[in-house]
Amino acid sequence: MISGVVALTKDVLIRPVVLDDAEALARAHRRNRAHLAPWDPARTAAFFTTEGQAERVMAQLAEGREGRSAHWVLVSAGEIIGHAALSNIVLGPVRSANLGYWIDAEHVGRGLASAAARHVCEAADGQLGLHRVEAGTLLHNTASQRVLAKCGFEEYGIAPGYLFINGAWRDHRLFQKILNDRPA
Repeated sequence: MISGVVALTKDVLIRPVVLDDAEALARAHRRNRAHLAPWDPARTAAFFTTEGQAERVMAQLAEGREGRSAHWVLVSAGEIIGHAALSNIVLGPVRSANLGYWIDAEHVGRGLASAAARHVCEAADGQLGLHRVEAGTLLHNTASQRVLAKCGFEEYGIAPGYLFINGAWRDHRLFQKILNDRPA
């Protein structure tokens, strides 16, 4: 379980997602529909509703209780302006997870993705006891690749047809960050 509210900047906080975020998440996704479409799977109309986001947050919270994922929101002036997550958390000798994030189109270029990724990696290490965090980007997503490089991730390969994004199976550049060398 993750905890804590942290200031990423003087006007942006990052905190664990809660069910009450559903309405603000729906607004954020509607506001950023075109901005996120090239990087996301196809979304149904229900995804952009408060009810659709409530279902999604409930699933995220259930996965969090089971230790399979952890989700955060970035908040500024009472509005959600981003999301960061660890998914596919695996413990045992692997102790690894996948990092994902997005930032509101109005807030891109402020260093928020890098700050959020650093915060999530710190939580992965300090709160969840993970050894490694992995991230994948579309081959042409140079902005996200710069974020990962700034956060200490190293590229380790290309995965052909890795994720079904924007209507097709897309190749991804894979990155990893080793958090520590403690025993599993």
